[in-house]
Amino acid sequence: NASSAFEQSSDKSKGFLIVQTAPGKVVTHRGGTITLPCRYHHEPEDVDPNHIRIKWTKVSDAFQFEDVFVELGRQQKAFGSYRGRVSLERAGPGDASVIIHNITLQDYGRYECEVTNDMEDDTGFVNLDLEGVVFPYYPPSGRYKLNYHQAEEVCRQQDAILASHAQLHKAWLEGLDWCNAGWLEDGSVQYPISQPRVQCGRKDSPPGVRNYGYRHKDDECYDAFCFTSNLNGRVYFLKRFKKVNYLEAVKACQRDDAVIAKVGQLYAAWKIQLLDRCEAGWVEDGSIRYPIVNPRTRCGGPEPGVRNLGFPDKKFRLYGVYCFRRNTDVQSTQAPKETITKPANSTRSI
Repeated sequence: NASSAFEQSSDKSKGFLIVQTAPGKVVTHRGGTITLPCRYHHEPEDVDPNHIRIKWTKVSDAFQFEDVFVELGRQQKAFGSYRGRVSLERAGPGDASVIIHNITLQDYGRYECEVTNDMEDDTGFVNLDLEGVVFPYYPPSGRYKLNYHQAEEVCRQQDAILASHAQLHKAWLEGLDWCNAGWLEDGSVQYPISQPRVQCGRKDSPPGVRNYGYRHKDDECYDAFCFTSNLNGRVYFLKRFKKVNYLEAVKACQRDDAVIAKVGQLYAAWKIQLLDRCEAGWVEDGSIRYPIVNPRTRCGGPEPGVRNLGFPDKKFRLYGVYCFRRNTDVQSTQAPKETITKPANSTRSI
């Protein structure tokens, strides 16, 4: 019985209207399709269905509300970036579940399902999680140069969003160790330590995610922790006879019907597509990086990861290049409709 997987969000003493949503979270990836489960039961059962309003809203950590979808009788409306991507599942009486197609990074988060009739209303919540990868980022200008708004923008420029605390904590559980503090999407500043050491707090402190708390978004500067998910395309190292400077690298990708890869795209290719290449190459922000899934001698140390050699002179330093070619068939990233009602990590841990 599918409804047994639902939990009751609240219990009205008279029970005129009860909304039930999925416990845990539902999990998908960028480009996928997902159902956010929500059911309702009302008494008396002969309420005119044209008087029942179903409304879905996205709720941020700061309790800001973004309208997603509303239906009243036969009237429906989707809002903002959800237009053309959202519909009700309609699996039977009492089903208020919503289907979101072509999931984006910005869809990650917490959703409220509200059902209202002439006498009562009730709500339930569903958490939408994405498979993906967290990566630390700092710009060519150096470490601790980004206020909150600049951190948001550099993540966006690198095909990512600012990571949440839950995403950073999960990355720490998978081994992420980074000694520089960075902004998260809720305005806090944190950093993950797997191997405590003197230069990263204190050596005798336990491993964990260190937290500076909520900082001033305009005046204080740190690095950023970004999050990205599946690619609608492929990252690859462009095979060439000679190494090139940055401008030549950009043109070389264009001649190959591609573009120079962004940092987030290289991380997604490493984590999700298991790209492993022991050759340093230019990426879009002017840094030199290379992805290692299987660590080996002369490939940058004993741990897997995306190696970063910094930001060399764009004109005179010569390297290879990582390109990104987008899939021409948009449907190739669409996943079958899936609803997972428990925490899941189907991305291979590296």
